[in-house]
Amino acid sequence: MKKGLLALSPLVVFIGLYLITSIVVRDFYKVPITVAFLVASIYAVIIFRHRPLRERIDTFSRGAGTSQMMLMLWIFVLAGAFANSAKVMGSIDATVNLALTFLPGNMMLAGLFLAACFISISIGTSVGTIVALTPIAVGVAQQTGISVPLMTAVVVGGSFFGDNLSFISDTTIMATSTQGCRLSDKFRVNSFIVIPPSLLILILYVTMGFGIHSPQHVDEVEYVKVIPYLVVLVTALFGMNVMAVLTLGIVLTGVIGIADGTFDLFGWFQAMGDGIVGMGELIIITMMAGGLLEIVKQLGGIVFIIRRMTLHIHSKRGAELSIAGLVVLVNLCTANNTVAILTIGDIAKQISDRYGVDKRKAASILDTFSCMTQGIIPYGAQLLMAAGLAALNPVSIIPYLYYPIAIGMAALLAILFRYPKQYS
Repeated sequence: MKKGLLALSPLVVFIGLYLITSIVVRDFYKVPITVAFLVASIYAVIIFRHRPLRERIDTFSRGAGTSQMMLMLWIFVLAGAFANSAKVMGSIDATVNLALTFLPGNMMLAGLFLAACFISISIGTSVGTIVALTPIAVGVAQQTGISVPLMTAVVVGGSFFGDNLSFISDTTIMATSTQGCRLSDKFRVNSFIVIPPSLLILILYVTMGFGIHSPQHVDEVEYVKVIPYLVVLVTALFGMNVMAVLTLGIVLTGVIGIADGTFDLFGWFQAMGDGIVGMGELIIITMMAGGLLEIVKQLGGIVFIIRRMTLHIHSKRGAELSIAGLVVLVNLCTANNTVAILTIGDIAKQISDRYGVDKRKAASILDTFSCMTQGIIPYGAQLLMAAGLAALNPVSIIPYLYYPIAIGMAALLAILFRYPKQYS
Protein backbone atom coordinates (compact mmCIF):
# COMPACT_ATOMS: atom_id res chain seq x y z
CA MET A 1 0.00 0.00 0.00
CA LYS A 2 2.72 2.48 1.02
CA LYS A 3 4.83 1.54 -1.99
CA GLY A 4 1.89 2.09 -4.33
CA LEU A 5 1.08 5.47 -2.85
CA LEU A 6 4.74 6.46 -3.06
CA ALA A 7 4.73 5.47 -6.74
CA LEU A 8 1.82 7.81 -7.42
CA SER A 9 3.16 10.65 -5.26
CA PRO A 10 4.94 12.51 -8.14
CA LEU A 11 1.50 13.09 -9.67
CA VAL A 12 0.23 14.32 -6.30
CA VAL A 13 3.17 16.76 -6.11
CA PHE A 14 2.39 18.10 -9.58
CA ILE A 15 -1.35 18.45 -8.90
CA GLY A 16 -0.74 20.00 -5.50
CA LEU A 17 1.80 22.51 -6.74
CA TYR A 18 0.03 23.51 -9.93
CA LEU A 19 -3.72 23.01 -9.61
CA ILE A 20 -4.33 23.38 -5.90
CA THR A 21 -1.94 26.30 -5.45
CA SER A 22 -3.41 28.08 -8.48
CA ILE A 23 -6.95 27.57 -7.15
CA VAL A 24 -5.99 28.87 -3.71
CA VAL A 25 -4.41 32.05 -5.07
CA ARG A 26 -7.07 32.27 -7.82
CA ASP A 27 -4.49 32.74 -10.55
CA PHE A 28 -3.38 29.95 -12.87
CA TYR A 29 -0.43 32.01 -14.06
CA LYS A 30 1.21 32.29 -10.63
CA VAL A 31 2.79 28.84 -10.92
CA PRO A 32 4.02 28.16 -14.46
CA ILE A 33 3.11 24.61 -15.50
CA THR A 34 6.73 24.07 -16.59
CA VAL A 35 7.93 24.79 -13.04
CA ALA A 36 5.30 22.46 -11.57
CA PHE A 37 6.48 19.64 -13.84
CA LEU A 38 10.13 20.43 -13.08
CA VAL A 39 9.58 20.17 -9.32
CA ALA A 40 7.51 16.99 -9.69
CA SER A 41 10.13 15.49 -12.03
CA ILE A 42 13.00 16.20 -9.63
CA TYR A 43 10.94 14.68 -6.82
CA ALA A 44 10.24 11.58 -8.97
CA VAL A 45 13.96 11.08 -9.65
CA ILE A 46 14.74 11.45 -5.92
CA ILE A 47 12.18 8.84 -4.76
CA PHE A 48 13.28 6.38 -7.49
CA ARG A 49 15.72 4.98 -4.95
CA HIS A 50 18.13 2.03 -4.81
CA ARG A 51 19.47 2.85 -8.29
CA PRO A 52 22.41 4.99 -9.40
CA LEU A 53 21.47 8.57 -10.23
CA ARG A 54 22.54 8.10 -13.85
CA GLU A 55 20.18 5.13 -14.22
CA ARG A 56 17.28 7.13 -12.76
CA ILE A 57 17.95 9.96 -15.19
CA ASP A 58 18.18 7.47 -18.06
CA THR A 59 14.76 6.08 -17.08
CA PHE A 60 13.31 9.59 -17.04
CA SER A 61 14.91 10.36 -20.40
CA ARG A 62 13.61 7.12 -21.91
CA GLY A 63 10.05 8.15 -21.00
CA ALA A 64 10.61 11.66 -22.37
CA GLY A 65 11.99 10.36 -25.64
CA THR A 66 9.79 7.44 -26.65
CA SER A 67 9.01 7.10 -30.36
CA GLN A 68 5.41 8.13 -29.71
CA MET A 69 6.58 11.16 -27.73
CA MET A 70 9.00 12.22 -30.45
CA LEU A 71 6.27 11.89 -33.07
CA MET A 72 4.11 14.23 -30.99
CA LEU A 73 7.00 16.72 -30.69
CA TRP A 74 7.46 16.69 -34.47
CA ILE A 75 3.77 17.51 -34.84
CA PHE A 76 4.15 20.37 -32.36
CA VAL A 77 7.12 21.79 -34.31
CA LEU A 78 5.34 21.54 -37.67
CA ALA A 79 2.10 22.92 -36.21
CA GLY A 80 3.96 25.93 -34.79
CA ALA A 81 5.71 26.60 -38.09
CA PHE A 82 2.47 26.30 -40.09
CA ALA A 83 0.27 28.28 -37.70
CA ASN A 84 2.62 31.28 -37.52
CA SER A 85 3.58 31.35 -41.20
CA ALA A 86 -0.15 31.15 -42.06
CA LYS A 87 -0.85 33.98 -39.62
CA VAL A 88 1.92 36.22 -41.02
CA MET A 89 0.91 35.42 -44.60
CA GLY A 90 -2.71 36.34 -43.85
CA SER A 91 -4.23 32.88 -44.28
CA ILE A 92 -5.90 32.87 -40.84
CA ASP A 93 -7.46 36.31 -41.34
CA ALA A 94 -8.74 35.31 -44.78
CA THR A 95 -10.25 32.07 -43.46
CA VAL A 96 -11.87 33.88 -40.52
CA ASN A 97 -13.37 36.46 -42.90
CA LEU A 98 -14.71 33.61 -45.03
CA ALA A 99 -16.39 32.06 -41.98
CA LEU A 100 -17.84 35.41 -40.87
CA THR A 101 -19.16 36.04 -44.39
CA PHE A 102 -21.07 32.80 -44.81
CA LEU A 103 -21.91 31.75 -41.23
CA PRO A 104 -24.40 33.81 -39.16
CA GLY A 105 -23.10 34.96 -35.78
CA ASN A 106 -25.68 32.98 -33.82
CA MET A 107 -24.40 29.76 -35.41
CA MET A 108 -20.69 30.33 -34.78
CA LEU A 109 -20.43 27.99 -31.78
CA ALA A 110 -22.66 25.26 -33.23
CA GLY A 111 -21.06 25.53 -36.67
CA LEU A 112 -17.55 25.24 -35.27
CA PHE A 113 -18.58 22.26 -33.13
CA LEU A 114 -20.11 20.49 -36.15
CA ALA A 115 -16.99 21.21 -38.21
CA ALA A 116 -14.75 19.73 -35.49
CA CYS A 117 -17.01 16.66 -35.19
CA PHE A 118 -17.02 16.12 -38.96
CA ILE A 119 -13.29 16.56 -39.42
CA SER A 120 -12.36 14.42 -36.41
CA ILE A 121 -14.61 11.50 -37.38
CA SER A 122 -13.20 11.71 -40.93
CA ILE A 123 -9.52 11.75 -39.96
CA GLY A 124 -9.77 9.83 -36.67
CA THR A 125 -7.49 12.11 -34.68
CA SER A 126 -8.25 14.83 -32.18
CA VAL A 127 -4.79 16.40 -32.50
CA GLY A 128 -5.13 16.87 -36.28
CA THR A 129 -8.54 18.51 -35.82
CA ILE A 130 -7.24 20.85 -33.13
CA VAL A 131 -4.27 21.88 -35.28
CA ALA A 132 -6.55 22.64 -38.24
CA LEU A 133 -9.34 24.54 -36.47
CA THR A 134 -7.94 26.25 -33.37
CA PRO A 135 -6.31 29.22 -35.15
CA ILE A 136 -9.57 29.83 -37.04
CA ALA A 137 -11.59 29.57 -33.82
CA VAL A 138 -9.33 32.10 -32.10
CA GLY A 139 -9.62 34.50 -35.01
CA VAL A 140 -13.42 34.24 -35.03
CA ALA A 141 -13.51 34.78 -31.25
CA GLN A 142 -11.42 37.93 -31.51
CA GLN A 143 -13.62 39.32 -34.31
CA THR A 144 -16.96 38.55 -32.63
CA GLY A 145 -16.08 39.14 -28.97
CA ILE A 146 -16.68 35.50 -27.99
CA SER A 147 -14.49 34.15 -25.18
CA VAL A 148 -11.31 32.69 -26.68
CA PRO A 149 -11.15 29.82 -24.12
CA LEU A 150 -14.78 28.96 -24.96
CA MET A 151 -14.15 28.85 -28.72
CA THR A 152 -11.00 26.80 -28.17
CA ALA A 153 -12.95 24.37 -25.97
CA VAL A 154 -15.59 23.97 -28.69
CA VAL A 155 -12.88 22.73 -31.06
CA VAL A 156 -11.31 20.45 -28.43
CA GLY A 157 -14.70 18.95 -27.56
CA GLY A 158 -15.66 18.32 -31.17
CA SER A 159 -12.26 16.78 -31.85
CA PHE A 160 -12.99 14.04 -29.31
CA PHE A 161 -16.25 13.15 -31.07
CA GLY A 162 -14.22 11.55 -33.84
CA ASP A 163 -11.45 10.33 -31.54
CA ASN A 164 -14.15 8.31 -29.78
CA LEU A 165 -16.24 7.12 -32.75
CA SER A 166 -14.13 7.11 -35.92
CA PHE A 167 -13.31 3.73 -37.48
CA ILE A 168 -9.73 4.88 -38.07
CA SER A 169 -9.16 6.36 -34.60
CA ASP A 170 -6.28 4.68 -32.75
CA THR A 171 -8.36 4.51 -29.56
CA THR A 172 -11.21 2.74 -31.37
CA ILE A 173 -8.84 0.27 -33.00
CA MET A 174 -7.06 -0.40 -29.70
CA ALA A 175 -10.29 -0.81 -27.72
CA THR A 176 -11.83 -3.25 -30.20
CA SER A 177 -8.64 -5.27 -30.70
CA THR A 178 -8.03 -5.72 -26.95
CA GLN A 179 -11.67 -6.74 -26.31
CA GLY A 180 -12.01 -8.91 -29.41
CA CYS A 181 -15.00 -7.26 -31.09
CA ARG A 182 -15.68 -5.73 -34.50
CA LEU A 183 -15.31 -2.02 -35.17
CA SER A 184 -18.88 -1.78 -36.46
CA ASP A 185 -20.30 -3.43 -33.34
CA LYS A 186 -18.38 -1.13 -31.01
CA PHE A 187 -19.49 1.87 -33.08
CA ARG A 188 -23.13 0.85 -32.71
CA VAL A 189 -22.94 0.52 -28.91
CA ASN A 190 -20.82 3.66 -28.58
CA SER A 191 -23.34 5.63 -30.65
CA PHE A 192 -26.16 4.73 -28.25
CA ILE A 193 -24.07 6.20 -25.42
CA VAL A 194 -22.56 9.37 -26.94
CA ILE A 195 -24.97 10.57 -29.65
CA PRO A 196 -27.60 11.82 -27.12
CA PRO A 197 -25.07 14.01 -25.21
CA SER A 198 -23.62 15.17 -28.55
CA LEU A 199 -27.05 16.44 -29.62
CA LEU A 200 -27.57 18.09 -26.23
CA ILE A 201 -24.24 19.90 -26.52
CA LEU A 202 -25.11 21.01 -30.07
CA ILE A 203 -28.44 22.43 -28.81
CA LEU A 204 -26.56 24.14 -25.96
CA TYR A 205 -24.21 25.83 -28.46
CA VAL A 206 -27.14 26.92 -30.62
CA THR A 207 -28.77 28.43 -27.52
CA MET A 208 -25.55 30.11 -26.39
CA GLY A 209 -25.16 31.59 -29.87
CA PHE A 210 -28.41 33.61 -29.77
CA GLY A 211 -26.62 36.63 -28.33
CA ILE A 212 -23.68 36.49 -30.75
CA HIS A 213 -23.65 38.77 -33.79
CA SER A 214 -21.24 38.90 -36.69
CA PRO A 215 -19.24 42.12 -37.01
CA GLN A 216 -21.01 44.78 -39.06
CA HIS A 217 -17.96 45.19 -41.24
CA VAL A 218 -16.12 42.13 -42.51
CA ASP A 219 -13.05 42.61 -44.70
CA GLU A 220 -13.19 41.29 -48.23
CA VAL A 221 -12.12 37.66 -48.41
CA GLU A 222 -8.74 37.10 -50.09
CA TYR A 223 -9.60 33.68 -51.44
CA VAL A 224 -6.10 32.80 -52.57
CA LYS A 225 -4.92 33.10 -48.95
CA VAL A 226 -7.58 30.63 -47.84
CA ILE A 227 -5.98 27.92 -49.97
CA PRO A 228 -3.44 26.66 -47.35
CA TYR A 229 -6.21 25.98 -44.81
CA LEU A 230 -8.54 24.44 -47.38
CA VAL A 231 -5.75 22.14 -48.58
CA VAL A 232 -4.88 21.19 -44.99
CA LEU A 233 -8.52 20.34 -44.23
CA VAL A 234 -9.15 18.44 -47.48
CA THR A 235 -5.94 16.38 -47.36
CA ALA A 236 -6.59 15.57 -43.71
CA LEU A 237 -10.12 14.41 -44.61
CA PHE A 238 -8.64 12.10 -47.25
CA GLY A 239 -6.51 10.48 -44.57
CA MET A 240 -3.08 11.95 -45.29
CA ASN A 241 -0.63 11.69 -42.38
CA VAL A 242 -0.88 14.76 -40.15
CA MET A 243 2.85 15.50 -40.51
CA ALA A 244 2.58 15.42 -44.30
CA VAL A 245 -0.52 17.63 -44.11
CA LEU A 246 1.28 20.26 -42.02
CA THR A 247 4.37 20.16 -44.25
CA LEU A 248 2.21 20.73 -47.32
CA GLY A 249 0.49 23.62 -45.52
CA ILE A 250 3.86 25.21 -44.66
CA VAL A 251 5.02 24.98 -48.30
CA LEU A 252 1.79 26.58 -49.54
CA THR A 253 2.05 29.49 -47.09
CA GLY A 254 5.57 30.12 -48.37
CA VAL A 255 4.67 29.91 -52.05
CA ILE A 256 1.58 32.14 -51.76
CA GLY A 257 3.16 34.59 -49.30
CA ILE A 258 6.28 35.10 -51.46
CA ALA A 259 4.20 35.29 -54.68
CA ASP A 260 1.94 38.07 -53.38
CA GLY A 261 4.78 39.95 -51.68
CA THR A 262 3.63 39.44 -48.08
CA PHE A 263 7.16 38.33 -47.21
CA ASP A 264 10.35 37.25 -48.95
CA LEU A 265 12.15 33.93 -48.50
CA PHE A 266 13.88 35.04 -45.31
CA GLY A 267 10.66 36.53 -43.95
CA TRP A 268 9.02 33.12 -44.45
CA PHE A 269 11.89 31.44 -42.62
CA GLN A 270 11.55 33.97 -39.78
CA ALA A 271 7.79 33.32 -39.53
CA MET A 272 8.38 29.57 -39.30
CA GLY A 273 11.16 30.04 -36.76
CA ASP A 274 9.02 32.25 -34.53
CA GLY A 275 6.23 29.67 -34.67
CA ILE A 276 8.57 26.87 -33.64
CA VAL A 277 10.01 28.93 -30.78
CA GLY A 278 6.44 29.64 -29.65
CA MET A 279 5.95 25.90 -29.17
CA GLY A 280 9.00 25.65 -26.89
CA GLU A 281 7.08 25.59 -23.61
CA LEU A 282 4.67 23.00 -24.97
CA ILE A 283 7.54 20.74 -26.05
CA ILE A 284 9.26 21.06 -22.66
CA ILE A 285 6.03 20.23 -20.79
CA THR A 286 5.39 17.20 -22.98
CA MET A 287 8.88 15.78 -22.48
CA MET A 288 8.90 16.32 -18.71
CA ALA A 289 5.43 14.76 -18.43
CA GLY A 290 6.64 11.73 -20.38
CA GLY A 291 9.70 11.30 -18.16
CA LEU A 292 7.76 11.76 -14.92
CA LEU A 293 5.07 9.26 -15.96
CA GLU A 294 7.70 6.71 -16.96
CA ILE A 295 9.12 6.80 -13.42
CA VAL A 296 5.59 6.45 -11.99
CA LYS A 297 5.21 3.37 -14.19
CA GLN A 298 8.60 1.92 -13.20
CA LEU A 299 7.81 2.45 -9.50
CA GLY A 300 4.71 0.32 -9.94
CA GLY A 301 2.10 3.07 -9.83
CA ILE A 302 0.00 1.66 -12.67
CA VAL A 303 0.21 -1.92 -11.34
CA PHE A 304 -0.90 -0.61 -7.93
CA ILE A 305 -3.93 1.11 -9.47
CA ILE A 306 -4.95 -2.02 -11.37
CA ARG A 307 -4.67 -4.24 -8.29
CA ARG A 308 -6.63 -1.87 -6.06
CA MET A 309 -9.38 -1.35 -8.63
CA THR A 310 -9.99 -5.06 -9.18
CA LEU A 311 -10.20 -6.13 -5.52
CA HIS A 312 -13.90 -5.56 -4.86
CA ILE A 313 -15.76 -6.57 -8.00
CA HIS A 314 -18.96 -8.51 -7.23
CA SER A 315 -21.31 -7.86 -10.17
CA LYS A 316 -21.52 -7.01 -13.84
CA ARG A 317 -22.16 -3.36 -12.98
CA GLY A 318 -19.17 -3.40 -10.63
CA ALA A 319 -17.04 -4.93 -13.38
CA GLU A 320 -17.99 -2.17 -15.82
CA LEU A 321 -17.32 0.50 -13.20
CA SER A 322 -13.91 -1.05 -12.51
CA ILE A 323 -13.02 -1.01 -16.20
CA ALA A 324 -14.04 2.65 -16.38
CA GLY A 325 -12.12 3.55 -13.22
CA LEU A 326 -9.01 1.72 -14.40
CA VAL A 327 -8.82 3.46 -17.77
CA VAL A 328 -9.43 6.88 -16.15
CA LEU A 329 -6.70 6.44 -13.53
CA VAL A 330 -4.17 4.96 -15.95
CA ASN A 331 -4.96 7.75 -18.42
CA LEU A 332 -4.22 10.29 -15.67
CA CYS A 333 -0.87 8.56 -15.14
CA THR A 334 0.09 8.31 -18.82
CA ALA A 335 -1.59 11.41 -20.32
CA ASN A 336 -2.33 9.30 -23.40
CA ASN A 337 -5.69 7.63 -24.00
CA THR A 338 -4.35 5.09 -26.50
CA VAL A 339 -1.60 3.99 -24.11
CA ALA A 340 -4.14 3.79 -21.26
CA ILE A 341 -6.36 1.43 -23.28
CA LEU A 342 -3.37 -0.67 -24.32
CA THR A 343 -2.12 -0.86 -20.70
CA ILE A 344 -5.34 -2.19 -19.19
CA GLY A 345 -6.87 -3.82 -22.27
CA ASP A 346 -6.01 -7.38 -21.27
CA ILE A 347 -7.10 -6.81 -17.66
CA ALA A 348 -10.40 -5.36 -18.91
CA LYS A 349 -10.90 -8.42 -21.14
CA GLN A 350 -10.34 -10.77 -18.20
CA ILE A 351 -12.80 -8.79 -16.05
CA SER A 352 -15.37 -8.84 -18.86
CA ASP A 353 -15.03 -12.58 -19.42
CA ARG A 354 -15.28 -13.37 -15.72
CA TYR A 355 -18.37 -11.26 -15.00
CA GLY A 356 -20.16 -11.56 -18.34
CA VAL A 357 -19.71 -8.00 -19.58
CA ASP A 358 -20.54 -7.67 -23.28
CA LYS A 359 -17.23 -7.17 -25.09
CA ARG A 360 -18.79 -4.50 -27.32
CA LYS A 361 -19.85 -2.47 -24.32
CA ALA A 362 -16.48 -3.04 -22.62
CA ALA A 363 -14.73 -1.58 -25.70
CA SER A 364 -17.11 1.40 -25.65
CA ILE A 365 -16.46 2.01 -21.96
CA LEU A 366 -12.70 1.90 -22.49
CA ASP A 367 -12.81 4.31 -25.42
CA THR A 368 -15.36 6.77 -24.01
CA PHE A 369 -13.86 7.13 -20.54
CA SER A 370 -10.33 7.43 -21.96
CA CYS A 371 -11.46 10.19 -24.34
CA MET A 372 -13.30 11.95 -21.52
CA THR A 373 -10.17 11.91 -19.34
CA GLN A 374 -7.81 12.90 -22.15
CA GLY A 375 -10.16 15.74 -23.03
CA ILE A 376 -9.96 17.46 -19.63
CA ILE A 377 -6.42 16.92 -18.31
CA PRO A 378 -4.34 20.11 -18.69
CA TYR A 379 -1.14 18.15 -19.41
CA GLY A 380 -2.59 16.02 -22.21
CA ALA A 381 -1.33 16.62 -25.76
CA GLN A 382 -4.69 17.90 -27.00
CA LEU A 383 -5.19 20.65 -24.41
CA LEU A 384 -1.51 21.60 -24.55
CA MET A 385 -1.69 21.89 -28.35
CA ALA A 386 -4.92 23.91 -28.26
CA ALA A 387 -3.56 26.18 -25.51
CA GLY A 388 -0.30 26.70 -27.40
CA LEU A 389 -2.07 27.67 -30.64
CA ALA A 390 -4.50 29.95 -28.79
CA ALA A 391 -1.83 31.46 -26.48
CA LEU A 392 -3.80 30.40 -23.40
CA ASN A 393 -3.13 28.62 -20.13
CA PRO A 394 -4.54 25.08 -20.65
CA VAL A 395 -6.45 25.26 -17.36
CA SER A 396 -8.45 28.26 -18.63
CA ILE A 397 -10.02 26.02 -21.27
CA ILE A 398 -11.22 23.31 -18.84
CA PRO A 399 -14.37 25.07 -17.51
CA TYR A 400 -15.76 25.20 -21.07
CA LEU A 401 -15.11 21.55 -22.01
CA TYR A 402 -18.77 20.59 -22.05
CA TYR A 403 -18.52 17.71 -24.53
CA PRO A 404 -15.86 15.54 -22.83
CA ILE A 405 -17.67 15.94 -19.49
CA ALA A 406 -21.03 15.16 -21.12
CA ILE A 407 -19.87 11.88 -22.70
CA GLY A 408 -18.24 10.85 -19.41
CA MET A 409 -21.51 11.42 -17.55
CA ALA A 410 -23.47 9.61 -20.27
CA ALA A 411 -21.13 6.60 -20.09
CA LEU A 412 -21.42 6.52 -16.29
CA LEU A 413 -25.23 6.59 -16.51
CA ALA A 414 -25.08 3.84 -19.14
CA ILE A 415 -23.27 1.64 -16.61
CA LEU A 416 -25.50 2.50 -13.65
CA PHE A 417 -28.77 2.06 -15.57
CA ARG A 418 -27.64 -0.90 -17.73
CA TYR A 419 -27.96 0.97 -21.02
CA PRO A 420 -28.25 0.03 -23.83
CA LYS A 421 -30.24 -2.96 -22.58
CA GLN A 422 -29.40 -5.32 -25.45
CA TYR A 423 -25.67 -4.92 -24.71
CA SER A 424 -25.92 -4.97 -20.91
